[in-house]
Amino acid sequence: MATNRDVTVEFEQQRSRLFALAYRLLGSAGEAEDAVQDAYLRWHAADHSAIATPAAWLTKVLTNLCLNRLASARARREAYVGMWLPEPVPTGDGALGPMETAEQRESVSMAVLVMLERLTPAERGVFVLREAFGYGHREIAEVLDITEAGSQQLYRRARAHLDARRTRFEVSGEHAHRVAERFLAAARAGDLAGLERLLTADVVSWADGGGRSAAARNPVRGAARVARYLAGLAFRQEPGTEIVVTEVNGLPGLVGSAGGRVYGVMALEVTDDRVSAVRIVVNPDKLTRFQQV
Repeated sequence: MATNRDVTVEFEQQRSRLFALAYRLLGSAGEAEDAVQDAYLRWHAADHSAIATPAAWLTKVLTNLCLNRLASARARREAYVGMWLPEPVPTGDGALGPMETAEQRESVSMAVLVMLERLTPAERGVFVLREAFGYGHREIAEVLDITEAGSQQLYRRARAHLDARRTRFEVSGEHAHRVAERFLAAARAGDLAGLERLLTADVVSWADGGGRSAAARNPVRGAARVARYLAGLAFRQEPGTEIVVTEVNGLPGLVGSAGGRVYGVMALEVTDDRVSAVRIVVNPDKLTRFQQV
């Protein structure tokens, strides 16, 4: 008979994978942690003699907990002050799984997480399990209590919806990092012309302050307007402040801090040699994962 310690050890061995799954399903690290804790409570109370494969049992429980949370999460986001963006997460430490390929980086990018909001909960569940974790449709059907054909149909719908809107990240992580460093250098120097040259003509910038911090309420579009907008942000290095290039949601980003507290995170999308999208999060409620780094 499994002891409480055995039960806890078994769960802790799965925790990082479960968090990575929950984050992709919910787009919020805080909500993902809550869902993982709920899964632990169910796991602790379960009859373990009836569970043949703990990993599969936990995946099923957690996935359905997350999909049940999506309806209330979307209601909160509809009432959100300003533009809503996913909660950024530092990924250089492997918190969301391996980031060795463009597909793996893309699966947790801010762009894809925003697009996942447009899917139904079932479509999102199938897409995440299939694309990010490599589950077969038979396994997904067991997780979601649907047919294998139903899983295939949901996946086709999700892929069609996302493929019509997303841009593939085909540049290497090292190349994108170098572009981010040039971007930061131009912004720090107040080089408006240089900053504009590092932006694609159709670049868009979004900002999420959540009513807690000043942020643009609408997207800023076009290289000239985005360059002026970014040049007006606090990029200049002041005593006690620091801005560094790091990995944010699998892609290069900037993290700004002052007095040891992170005040903003900027996620960048790079196409060829230029930045094609900028997503800025300054809502302090969404910066807790970076405060822990």
